[in-house]
Amino acid sequence: MKNFLQHPLAANLDLDSPDAPLIHRQIINSKPFLQNIYQEWYQEIIRNLPDHPGRNIIELGSGGGNLQNILPDIITSNIHPTGSVNIVLDGQCLPFSTASLDAIVMVDVFHHLPDVDKFFKESIRCLAEKGRIIMIEPWITTLSAVIYKHLHHEPCLPDRKSWDFPTTGPLSGANLALPWIVFERDRNLYLDRYSPLKIKTIRIDWPFVYLLSGGVSMKTLVPERSYPLVRKMERLLSPIMKHLAMFAIIVLEKE
Repeated sequence: MKNFLQHPLAANLDLDSPDAPLIHRQIINSKPFLQNIYQEWYQEIIRNLPDHPGRNIIELGSGGGNLQNILPDIITSNIHPTGSVNIVLDGQCLPFSTASLDAIVMVDVFHHLPDVDKFFKESIRCLAEKGRIIMIEPWITTLSAVIYKHLHHEPCLPDRKSWDFPTTGPLSGANLALPWIVFERDRNLYLDRYSPLKIKTIRIDWPFVYLLSGGVSMKTLVPERSYPLVRKMERLLSPIMKHLAMFAIIVLEKE
């Protein structure tokens, strides 16, 4: 069944190869249902950007995404020299001067950082006053814990006491539960350690659309035209979203 559902471009793909983000971009661009999800995520990011002219915005892990198509002035980056990214960097060691960034944005990147302490300290240094970190990340709920633990190729370790984890590579190394651990389970610890980075917003959502899309490894299970209907059904479930959500948008702001 897994072989039948697997997207042909994802078969035998080495997740840590420099070509993996480009293959993921190919897959996203070939799947209209999945594109709808990314477009919605990008609009969420744009809505939460600081509202002033001349913004200096860096996207981490841009290799597989298309955010620059909507925000042409964004600085794109990746850990590998992939495609047309503007700069190669490690999100735990940012090559920017103090208080020079207005926003750091990322989609499905935070949970791949093996040492988030370095990332937070670098972000505090690089962000200007009222600068923001905006991320779309997996989130742990009753439903997602089952899906991520048993049906996802990346590790999901919600019981891990430490925030760091041994990494095998930039994409294969991960803890899908890390955003939930840091910003929900260990929220007070986060606020104590990184007091300049206040939690402005955490909104959880998207319980079914990503599953139905097949993500970047499986085939889409439903036609593209069903996307509005599925999203409408998801919104009707908002009273119990804390049990169903698969993803969260997390916005941090530097004081």
